[in-house]
Amino acid sequence: MRRFLLFLLAGGLLSWPLRAQPTSAPVPLPAPAPTTAADPLRTDWAALARYAAANQQLPAPQAATPRVVLLGNSITEAWLQQDPAFFAGGPYEYVGRGISGQTSPQLLLRFRQDVVDLRPAVVVILAGTNDVAENTGPYQPPATLGNLKSMAELARAHGIRVVLCSVLPAYAFPWRPGLTPAPKIVALNALIKAYARQERFGYLDYHTAMADARQGLPPALATDGVHPTLTGYRLMEPLLQQAVAAALKRQ
Repeated sequence: MRRFLLFLLAGGLLSWPLRAQPTSAPVPLPAPAPTTAADPLRTDWAALARYAAANQQLPAPQAATPRVVLLGNSITEAWLQQDPAFFAGGPYEYVGRGISGQTSPQLLLRFRQDVVDLRPAVVVILAGTNDVAENTGPYQPPATLGNLKSMAELARAHGIRVVLCSVLPAYAFPWRPGLTPAPKIVALNALIKAYARQERFGYLDYHTAMADARQGLPPALATDGVHPTLTGYRLMEPLLQQAVAAALKRQ
């Protein structure tokens, strides 16, 4: 039998299985999307470029006017536009470092550049709204609190006094419907307050002063339910001043 098979192979009668079978052309893999300046989430996820030039131009802090960095998102960013008079002169040099839409991991990434390197006496951290809104992924309270802790500990290591703010009330997010943020914000604020008390950091409670019966912001304080009006900011301003004064006295 073996000799018979060898005879057939030699004659080419059984050679067809040995021939290369036709194959389809390989499917080309998609080319990676180009990273350009028009795609900032790929090239500069934390927006480090946003304040880079301003930071370089900022003069050294003056002892007579303690520098206070306000770190946050759009609520912090819009404050200067809504009430520039509040930032003109006064007992403190307020430096706004808010970026619209940012979440706590993004703030943590730029904390050294936009806070530590500016050598403030105090940093006021207002973060968490966009975490709850899931702007950069699913909301995880321990992760948000962990980012706030890391920022506070980094500030403390550099001799910067810390004020942790409550997240402002929000009954709903116009850009993220259906998330029911109000109870999540209340719960997050309880975590922030407990941590601030444990570590002897300042805690600035905007929420209690601004919340309505739904644990949201009333129209007089925020027409979209999230971003304060001038009236809203003017309610926040004396609370901020008191928190900064207390932080500077704290040992």
